Amino acid sequence: MTIVPPEFSRRVELARLGALEATYPISAKPEEREALARRFDLLSLDRLEAEVRLQRIGGEMVRVNGHFSADIAQACVVSLEPVASAIEQDFSVLYGPSEPGKSVMVDLETDVAEPFDGDAIDIGEAVAQQLALALDPYPRAPGASLEWSGDAPTAASRKPPMRE
Repeated sequence: MTIVPPEFSRRVELARLGALEATYPISAKPEEREALARRFDLLSLDRLEAEVRLQRIGGEMVRVNGHFSADIAQACVVSLEPVASAIEQDFSVLYGPSEPGKSVMVDLETDVAEPFDGDAIDIGEAVAQQLALALDPYPRAPGASLEWSGDAPTAASRKPPMRE
């Protein structure tokens, strides 16, 4: 089985992460944004930037806190017209070891530990996953609506019908 690396990969080796917090500003290159747009079925991803902080929180656990911003365009679910939006969001993810037979104690009501990949955390993929969660699942262009004709809905134009 061939493992394909993520489109927006920024691996941070855990050996480089000391006891203090480390901050990493990252941004996606044009080819990475194009690949992420295909992955998330976006019309475009014009900007993706983030500032990600990593901090050891005891033992082998690492807390990733970050803030990302993105400029995207999605297809309207009614008219298929482009719907542009800017997304900004803070996020926090807890990472722990993924060794078989080793358990990690976390408060399951607030934290679920993601396994890290070997000896590194891919903060680019973490940002990409947070972007996916922040996308509007039903983007709608201003004024787009469904009109009912008989038993089936039809997409109404954003522009009012012309009067003669």
